[in-house]
Amino acid sequence: MIRTPQRLFLFAAFLPLIFCALTLHGEEDAALASRLQSIAASHPGKVALYAQDLTTGKTVALDADTPVQTASVIKLTILYEALQQIREGKAHFEDKIMLSHDDQVSGSGILPFFDTPQTLTFKDVLTLMIVLSDNTATNLAIDHLGLKNIDDRIVSLGLKDTWLYKKVYKPPLGPMPADQKTFGLGKTTAREMASVMKRLVACDLDPPGASGAVPGQSQGTDHLPNAQTKPPCDAAMHMLKNQFYHNSIPRYLEAQDTSEAESNIGNKTGSLDAVRNDVGVVFTKHGPIVISEFTWANQDQSWTPDNQGEVVMARLAKLIVDAWAPR
Repeated sequence: MIRTPQRLFLFAAFLPLIFCALTLHGEEDAALASRLQSIAASHPGKVALYAQDLTTGKTVALDADTPVQTASVIKLTILYEALQQIREGKAHFEDKIMLSHDDQVSGSGILPFFDTPQTLTFKDVLTLMIVLSDNTATNLAIDHLGLKNIDDRIVSLGLKDTWLYKKVYKPPLGPMPADQKTFGLGKTTAREMASVMKRLVACDLDPPGASGAVPGQSQGTDHLPNAQTKPPCDAAMHMLKNQFYHNSIPRYLEAQDTSEAESNIGNKTGSLDAVRNDVGVVFTKHGPIVISEFTWANQDQSWTPDNQGEVVMARLAKLIVDAWAPR
């Protein structure tokens, strides 16, 4: 097991590379894209993908700018807003959140089975939202942060095709964009959601342009997470690394018993009958690789670990990591 000082040293060593990659468009890996396209073309459904090696800046994309249904992947934007409000002192992990019977909604999670009223901490709520994709916890987080604040943050990040429309299993409130009925809970693109994950990996809580490094220039320490932001960022990544659903990105990449050691993969999935999505980061010995995958219009609408959407994303993720970070 790596001791804490060593882990901090490794994290600090990767950060300049990560921030540099955040500012580069990166070199498109055409050969890898061709191999990925061959796999995607055989899938009985549609596939969008964007991946980036945060050490080299190398990228690969398949229909990466096509707007898609997020399902629960949109919860990454809620987590990001939580980190921002914690940094700004507007929210705290220790905030008390009251769970009532009216808050309980169906779908994934365990809070619908709790006796109410129940008091949770905000950190409890976020942990359940990410680790178990708990829909009730998600709605509690949205209420605590403010739906408008989450969407305003999305806009501030320059994301033009990402939006959280409403709470989970709740009707939309007020006037809605015309495309809400098409996308349901939220919409995004593979490229835009990858950018959210990159910010979570780098603990980049600054507006676009404020924290970006200039290629070829010394990074110094100005862009490193400070003592105030790093602990919440570490907690968020810990949640992502303990995410329960491992049928997609981690399927062929997870090499250890994660009940005994923390995973080297942090990810957030999203599923509907004809939709399977996964957005994550794989921490390899060469550095972190962000992978953002979306499948929809899937013929296989079964709810099993071997759903074809899950398997095709797993195959694509393994091909990316094997190409960029061979073991």
